[in-house]
Amino acid sequence: MECVLCPRQCRADRTRGRGYCGEREEVSVARASLHMWEEPCISGKNGSGTVFFSGCPLRCVYCQNRKIALGGRGRTLTTAQLSALFLLLQDKGAENINLVTPTQFTPQIAEALNMSKSAGLTVPIVYNTSGYEQLAALRMMDGLVDIYLPDLKYYSKEPAERYSGAPDYFEYASRAIAEMVRQAGAPVFESRSDGEKMMKRGVIVRHMVMPGHVRDSRQVIKYLSDTYGKDIYISIMNQYTPPSDLEGYPEISRRVTRREYEKVVDYAISLGVENAFVQEGETAEESFIPDFEDEKYLKEVL
Repeated sequence: MECVLCPRQCRADRTRGRGYCGEREEVSVARASLHMWEEPCISGKNGSGTVFFSGCPLRCVYCQNRKIALGGRGRTLTTAQLSALFLLLQDKGAENINLVTPTQFTPQIAEALNMSKSAGLTVPIVYNTSGYEQLAALRMMDGLVDIYLPDLKYYSKEPAERYSGAPDYFEYASRAIAEMVRQAGAPVFESRSDGEKMMKRGVIVRHMVMPGHVRDSRQVIKYLSDTYGKDIYISIMNQYTPPSDLEGYPEISRRVTRREYEKVVDYAISLGVENAFVQEGETAEESFIPDFEDEKYLKEVL
């Protein structure tokens, strides 16, 4: 069967080899954990039940999860084991099930979610993606996903092509976000007695400010503000951390300055953006990168 799940349309037979994403047909999971580094309304006090899938259709040159994004690394799970993993994370107290880079395994994930929901999975499902999605794949998630957490990385073709090899990124990501908003609707939160305000439904679009690309960031923020207003939340991120072996891209071989980040945040304020998350302090350290050697929850379902 030729794989056409993502916009790459690589048409690889993943039953026999690997696609552009670096993965075969079998589901591969690199890490499962209670993750505290998402937006507050996603992580809460107990942590988001993140399932990091191996491989990635986008494969940005600066990816902080590049240890797993290039494919071929992780534990192979059956659909039944993936379903059991979702239930295990719920039993451990996860605020939600957070599917990180799921695109290349969308059909199997949909099947596993149906199985686990029939077996008692009740926490919200988060679809955490680069935004580089086909509408057909997203529609497999309709009715299964409660919260969409996509990136909108670029507005312009030039950085999208240079850093992700995807000059058509905005074309696909903007259509994908529209579909996510159609499915999830306006943001819905639950206020708890302990003061936590947790998202139950809706869309949070993430944008990570990159060094030297303030103008492109402003275009992203303006597009989201003009198109969706208060129907989504925007998460403006300052955690760009260049990998130590990033060669050939000197313009992004540094962290974002505080001034660059403030320019983007100030621009969002000037547009009247109210539904937003911003980060305080300096840009991300290595501690923001998960430990992909930790397999404690994976081992419980294998």
